[in-house]
Amino acid sequence: MPLAGSRDTLGGIVSLVFEWSALRALTEGAGTGGNLRQEPQDFRVEEVGAYPLSGEGDHLYLHIEKIGHTTAHVLRELSAQVGVRDRDIGVAGLKDRHAVTTQWLSVPAKYERRLGEFALDGVRILDTTRHGNKLGMGHLHGNRFVVRVRDAAGGAAEAKAILKVLSAGGVPNYFGPQRFGLGGLNAEEGLRVMRGESRLRDPRVRRFLISSVQSAVFNAFLSLRLERGLFASLIAGDMAKKRDTGGVFLVEDAAAEAPRAERGEVSATGTLFGKKTKPLTLDAGALEAEALALFDLTPALFASRRGDRRLTRVFPEGGSVTPHDDGFSLSFTLPKGSFATSVLREVMKTEVDTAGPDDAEADDAAEGEE
Repeated sequence: MPLAGSRDTLGGIVSLVFEWSALRALTEGAGTGGNLRQEPQDFRVEEVGAYPLSGEGDHLYLHIEKIGHTTAHVLRELSAQVGVRDRDIGVAGLKDRHAVTTQWLSVPAKYERRLGEFALDGVRILDTTRHGNKLGMGHLHGNRFVVRVRDAAGGAAEAKAILKVLSAGGVPNYFGPQRFGLGGLNAEEGLRVMRGESRLRDPRVRRFLISSVQSAVFNAFLSLRLERGLFASLIAGDMAKKRDTGGVFLVEDAAAEAPRAERGEVSATGTLFGKKTKPLTLDAGALEAEALALFDLTPALFASRRGDRRLTRVFPEGGSVTPHDDGFSLSFTLPKGSFATSVLREVMKTEVDTAGPDDAEADDAAEGEE
């Protein structure tokens, strides 16, 4: 049985270190192989807004492009140079430093005249417009990705075939390596925080580290579903989510829901444990308990977090493949909170981004957790 972590042990439990090879893939075959991020332009991310902007109101929205900066660094520089307070800057999601990314920020409209004072190498303000409310975290539909895969000559045909399967049936909605930090070690430190063994005091860092443990348990639960042939189906006790409305409901009769699950209209969710989220029950609860047991954890250990539910599968939209002499480019859109690396792992079948630089900001998977 594949485990959602290394087969080494930490204090007698399965290690929480992130490894793609420990998570079951959906598609078969060796994949295309290849390399990512040879240049910043090889990885492009465009934020897709959740709603149209009105063009009037007390908040000024800035459409920015950035290269070589975390979102947090851009916000700090904007605050320092323009004089706007940190808490008055709105942002919908946090974008990767090691890519060319575009996203929206908001500031009170009274700072519009001072925007001319803002200058940061690698950052451009593409457009500005007004809106009635401050931009909030999670106020986005998703992200559009254009990713160049190099050193994979002849891989375009296989990539196209895999992307077709993922678009039709969904991609496993794993938390990617960005959630687990450099070397995939964040969850191990998060466990020490939960046990009172860590000396870290920064509350934001402590929350993020614990969220890595939540993510490791979710990944284990999802990997077990793929191992048991339950990726696209439902079982009794699942909390399923409707694709069109987002409504969540308890699955009592899995057979009756099977047609909707097969059509992709409803999908299972996994638990991000916390004080406000109840564990699953019945057959799904037993599978979830198995995932927790891999790490010798209980739901009570997550009492410092609020908790949430996360879809086990998402559907890439607008997918396409462009061949190049040395490889190919992939284009697709994912809903907020999902990782492009989950798609790339299915296509390439490599340890995608696990050896890359630590950039904890590269995920929008807040799932309501603050």
